[in-house]
Amino acid sequence: MKPGLATSCASLAALATLTSPSLAQTSTEIGPAPASGFGGTTGRVSALAPHPSDPNTLFAAGADGGVWRTSNAGASWTNLTDSMPTSSMGALAIDPAQPATIFAGTGEANFANHSRYGLGLYRSFDSGNTWSLLAPEVFAGRCFSRLLAVRDAGNLVLYAAITRAGGYPTLAAAKGHPLAAGPMGVFKSTDSGATWTHLLTGLPNLDATDLAVHPTNPSILYAAIGHHFGSPDNAVYQSTNAGASWTRLAGGFPTTSVGRIGIAISPADPARLYAFIANPADAAGNASTTRGIYRSDNAGSTWTSLSAGSLQVTYGWYFTTVACHPTQRDTVFFGALAAWRSTNAGIGLTSIGPQHPDVHAFAFDAAGRLLSGDDGGVHRSSNLGASWTHLNNTLGTVQFYAGISVDPTNPNRIYGGLQDNGSVRYSSGLSWTSLTGGDGGWTQLDQFNPLILFTESQGTGSLNRSTDGGNSFTSAGSGITGDNCFLPPYLLDLASPGRMLYATERVWRSTNFGASWTPLSPDLTAGGTAAIRALAIAPSDSRFVYAATNDHRLLASTDSGQTFSLRLTDNLGWPRVTREVVVHPYLPQTVYLCGARFGSPHLRQSTDAGLTWSNIGAALPDVPINVCALDTRHIVPLLYAGADDGVYRSLDSGATWSRFGDAFPHACVVDIVADTPRNRLVVATQGRGAWIIDTPCPVDYDSDGAVDFFDYDAFVHAFETAHFSADFNADAIVDFFDYDAFVQAFESGC
Repeated sequence: MKPGLATSCASLAALATLTSPSLAQTSTEIGPAPASGFGGTTGRVSALAPHPSDPNTLFAAGADGGVWRTSNAGASWTNLTDSMPTSSMGALAIDPAQPATIFAGTGEANFANHSRYGLGLYRSFDSGNTWSLLAPEVFAGRCFSRLLAVRDAGNLVLYAAITRAGGYPTLAAAKGHPLAAGPMGVFKSTDSGATWTHLLTGLPNLDATDLAVHPTNPSILYAAIGHHFGSPDNAVYQSTNAGASWTRLAGGFPTTSVGRIGIAISPADPARLYAFIANPADAAGNASTTRGIYRSDNAGSTWTSLSAGSLQVTYGWYFTTVACHPTQRDTVFFGALAAWRSTNAGIGLTSIGPQHPDVHAFAFDAAGRLLSGDDGGVHRSSNLGASWTHLNNTLGTVQFYAGISVDPTNPNRIYGGLQDNGSVRYSSGLSWTSLTGGDGGWTQLDQFNPLILFTESQGTGSLNRSTDGGNSFTSAGSGITGDNCFLPPYLLDLASPGRMLYATERVWRSTNFGASWTPLSPDLTAGGTAAIRALAIAPSDSRFVYAATNDHRLLASTDSGQTFSLRLTDNLGWPRVTREVVVHPYLPQTVYLCGARFGSPHLRQSTDAGLTWSNIGAALPDVPINVCALDTRHIVPLLYAGADDGVYRSLDSGATWSRFGDAFPHACVVDIVADTPRNRLVVATQGRGAWIIDTPCPVDYDSDGAVDFFDYDAFVHAFETAHFSADFNADAIVDFFDYDAFVQAFESGC
């Protein structure tokens, strides 16, 4: 509406105030580190490296959280790599003779859609305080599954096991990286990681999923080739000449139905080897049950099959962890859905967990304590797994999924879903309260009554509703069927209380907060098992609905989601759900589309409901953009883009971009909520938890870096014409309250 208020309401003091606005981009980490679930949980840890002589010092690699160090036996942690190019980690190694030298292999080799590509090798000579990036041209786009740092005749030798980035479909986690299809297998360096040799004599150019070295003879090595979709070349290979040549080990080792492989050599008896084998995965990432556990007592010449059962459920491609006790010859540990221990050379297994489901790493510290890296962080046992203690305080490796929500009445009520750690609510500091279980996905709050909230877990219709602010939940997805995008998107309609939309391969509708559902749209995909991965309703006109599918389609509806028109077929993106489609809060036909893929348009804008598009992300670096957000309280709306390496901002409609957020980590951003009434962004990352970034003072209305008369004049003009940017208090109405708030802020400089 046009407010029709005179511009003379401004005081002379306001007109004379020519101050600089608050340009701070303060970034505040809010965790979880840890959340309350499982007794104290954080995000997935893919690798561990204990100091060889100091039991208080341990390095941990977050699957997408970078490298961390504790110097007080896990009481607290320090992140060491937030300023490095990527936070995706797969392997760690310490020089046994110079333990201040540490290596981190980037790229997580656990083959999930969120097991992102790496960018090379990190090296530190000062216990992780400073780092160098090495060999990106050799390893970028792929992942490290294992790093060995070996002293051979006093010289440091490095070996690296390299895989492709994972995901379903193949290489989904690579996001189109130009080097994603590069060489795999085993590599060797004799100059501290500066240069590398690809070891191919006797080894195939396939995923190397594990490596082991003889504890006293560094010339003897074992490599596990375990392409997770299966290959006739999957096997354990041995080298007796420091990797110069390799021989496939047979003698009872299986030759068919072999997928990912983990291996270990016993320090107490180097002739003893173990191989933990999964069945190959199918194209959808299923059927990868346990193929078996095999033991050799003669350095791999012959193998014995041991009864194992299905330790890995149906996703053995995700974990084949095995570790031998350093002094007890017959004690061995296996990590899968749970942790398992055998004290009789693998013949019988005892469950010693889960301390948290999904175990990816084992290690022993200098005091002989067992360490586990899993989907809940780091755990330690002083009694070989009979009991466990979490070491997750301040370890900020949580992996959010998209779909965070902010309470409109309470700035400290923030909700989100976590990888394998359920849905959570922010408490204070770094602490969050667990609400519902499973993989936590999208959350939604009723903006009229925020006591009504929704969470979800993986699978079609796995929706939970609370009417008491999260104290209790009931099922709210009954009757929904169809294909899903692991954690399906769903939305509450701001214009119609109780109305909800939910996405499978089609859009479903509820008019009673999920008590019942009916199919609304036809199948919006091109067929098969594809599903909708993003859904957006125009806040100002809910007749406009937009949907993106994981078979590259973008569609638009102008009748509240009943019928859709195909707009794009080149939206390659990423198969996981993000907030990749964002509608302008006041202009229902203005929509923004992110591109989470290298070499593709990273951010596009349409002003005609998707009929035509302009590329406004051309000036962004060639990095996948997963999410975008808007602040429309400026003449030109501020644009925010969440990338695989942090947050970017544009003040000029995408013509130029710059990093946003002082000290914000170079982490994978999967969601951004522009909480404009509180002048902040709430940002969720895949591996570094959630953050709050202060946004610039909106009194700098023309975004020129100074609060002056030009801002006041421009605001008055917008106010008199009821332009959406004059909605200073972000309540969707341009009225005197906006004018009054602007003047007060202007007089104070912000």
